[in-house]
This record gives sequence, C-alpha cells and structure tokens, in this order.
Amino acid sequence: MYAIIDFKGQQHRVKKDDIVKVPFLGDKNEGDEVEIDTLLLLDDEKKTDIGKPHVKGAKVIGEVLGHGRERKIIVFKKKRRKSYSRKRGHRQDYTEIKIKDIIKG
Repeated sequence: MYAIIDFKGQQHRVKKDDIVKVPFLGDKNEGDEVEIDTLLLLDDEKKTDIGKPHVKGAKVIGEVLGHGRERKIIVFKKKRRKSYSRKRGHRQDYTEIKIKDIIKG
C-alpha cells in the first residue's frame, strides 16, 4: 500500500517504513507524532482511491526522526562591465519523518 501526500506544498509518494524529508517543522521535536490527512491518492493492491482534491477519512501517521539542513546552494548575480557582483549561500532546513502507518478512510 502506498499514498501520495500533499505536505506544505510538496507532494511525496510514501509507504510504510519510508523515511521522508519534508519542510522544517519547528513546533515538533524528535520522537513526536505527525498526522497528515491531505492524501491525494491512496493505493492498495485491490483498489485505488483518488481524492477530489483529498481522500476523505484517510491519513498517514509518521514519527519525527530529527531536523537537519540541506547542502549549501550558491546564488551568484553579476552585471558585466558594471563592477557589480553578489554571492550568497542558502541552506534549507528540513525535518525527517518515518512513516509508521497509512490508514484508509
């Protein structure tokens, strides 16, 4: 069984015991439980449920494993012959979630 979830504007295909990187959840600590009820699609071997826009009553239960930061991305801007250049770095925060269970509606 797998599901496609919509979480903070990103879509992820998840199944039980998967580890997923999602945008940073500052209010959750390591070991906390996360409940996601915005499932776009739910599929088991017999039947596929497609949401309009979400599957009613279905949810995904996950556990927060920890927080981290992605690798650095360099943003470089330059205008030729004008002595103008800007260099910036950015590291995006993320939260790792382990999917514990997928519940049908």
